[in-house]
Amino acid sequence: MTGGADTLAISPAARAALSEWLAQRRALDGASENTIRAYSRDVAGWLGFLAVHRGGNEGLAGLADVPLSDLRAWMAHERARGLGARSMARALSAVRGFTAWLADRHAGEATAVLSARSPKYRRKLPRPLTEDAAEAVISHVADQAREDWIAARDTAVVTLLYGCGLRISEALGLTGAAHPLPEVLRIRGKGGKERLVPVLPAAREAVAAYADLCPYDLVADRPLFRGARGGALNPRLIALAMERARATLGLPPTATPHALRHSFATHLLSAGGDLRAIQELLGHSSLSTTQAYTAVDAARLMEVYERAHPRA
Repeated sequence: MTGGADTLAISPAARAALSEWLAQRRALDGASENTIRAYSRDVAGWLGFLAVHRGGNEGLAGLADVPLSDLRAWMAHERARGLGARSMARALSAVRGFTAWLADRHAGEATAVLSARSPKYRRKLPRPLTEDAAEAVISHVADQAREDWIAARDTAVVTLLYGCGLRISEALGLTGAAHPLPEVLRIRGKGGKERLVPVLPAAREAVAAYADLCPYDLVADRPLFRGARGGALNPRLIALAMERARATLGLPPTATPHALRHSFATHLLSAGGDLRAIQELLGHSSLSTTQAYTAVDAARLMEVYERAHPRA
């Protein structure tokens, strides 16, 4: 459990309740460890604020029956310490979930918390690369590698990111059992959710070329992609390879490993791909997340239109 100094004021009963709620989110919702850490941080901050704001421990029933004035005071406190609208919305969502769970167990009245409106914020649009830029990055990530097998490894990873739309954690989570790559990969994504992803011949060939050169045995229960000393490959090394490639190519700082996943989705959409199918390929739980790519595609079309038809 993490949080600011106020979290020291949280009662043992409240800490135990939060731990139990987090355990249920992990078991029943399949929440990822990153999500669990965010929930823990957000709700611990809320509980710590209430303990100080109310000047004492009112028990779990009191935490399940919070007036709107207390909720607004907490939100004002969080915004005053610099929490952005997006982070505030996430924290409020976590507090709602915890409070609803507490109210159900202690016959509390959670209406004020559950009905509170989240702050509005504008979602950042994905920043994909153009098709030419994505292909150039794949060609250049190997340029400064110290050894041929490392060059082949980096090329294989970024080819998977762009060719299959994988997250970097998903690509590096593959084990030797995935080699040789099948025509369809079963990927376990966020929250343990599984999806099937078609594998392009270029991705299979890139991974096969890496496997042929890799000095380590790619056994089934060990990572497919290895670091220089044989351990699991650190994702930072792929980010560094892309930093060097984009410097060579004159690409913006937004040309990151995750941008290749965005590029995969945007280029599929531009080619007439179905939004629902793209949602499944990316492993998005909500279609609204995938719909961000329609805005990107529309913006790119407008840029092309304006270049072709400049205003007088």
